[in-house]
Amino acid sequence: MKPASENKGDVFRALHERPGAFVIPNPWDVGSARILASAGFEALATTSAGLAFSLGLPEGRVSRDQVLAHCRDLAAASDLPVSADLEKGFGDSPREVAETIRAAAETGLAGCSIEDYTGRPGDPIYGFDEAVARIAAAAEACRALPHDFVLTARAENFLHGRPDLEDTVKRLQAFEAVGADVLYAPGLGDLETIRKVCAAVGKPVNVVMGLPGPSFGVQELAEAGVTRISVGAAIARLAYGAVIEAAREIVEQGTFDYSRGLIGFKTFEDIFAPYTTSKP
Repeated sequence: MKPASENKGDVFRALHERPGAFVIPNPWDVGSARILASAGFEALATTSAGLAFSLGLPEGRVSRDQVLAHCRDLAAASDLPVSADLEKGFGDSPREVAETIRAAAETGLAGCSIEDYTGRPGDPIYGFDEAVARIAAAAEACRALPHDFVLTARAENFLHGRPDLEDTVKRLQAFEAVGADVLYAPGLGDLETIRKVCAAVGKPVNVVMGLPGPSFGVQELAEAGVTRISVGAAIARLAYGAVIEAAREIVEQGTFDYSRGLIGFKTFEDIFAPYTTSKP
């Protein structure tokens, strides 16, 4: 257990300042957060898609109030610092993004990410100046907080059919210039591109593993200049995929072979017991 007086934002920032790379997995509820904390990870991050799936919704259909309540639950689920995926900040304007930052910081989070994806299929990426203004407002809101709060700025080109490395780097550099603490361009598909992005900026870089396509190990990514490695919705998709496959087996085949791979109850009891003092 970390000392109660130790600010999680300070702890989270320190992880980015040491040599090498660390992995920040993405739980989708309190149970998965505690399982991942028990595995030895040093920080956690929310996943907007994983949360949506847990609520029975498609990604992008979760309200700001629902997300903030979820952030509060995950921040309290363990002693680890938690960074939140706040998507586009639940608003288009810089003012709305700043308001979301202030609200998120009150939930006990150690940081968050804001992206330049608009949510509009026909016009998926904010214009350069608008994207930078939104991150500038987020950074200003973070600096005005009474405690440290790590801001990750995301350039979403590669996830939305715009594999323009020059524009992506330009955006990340501009986000850095206006105060972002961590830079993130999800969807980079090879180590050489990742190296170029890391070399082009002076702040820590996050990459995501678990997307379809090539996968690289922690050491390979660290050598390429990466500081932080997240997994997005990959573990949530794996878990819910197992539910789908088990259901299909029962309905379509009338068998229960999925049960051969079940984790024993004692494993869960060992993980969750430290979080309760008495049984219900």
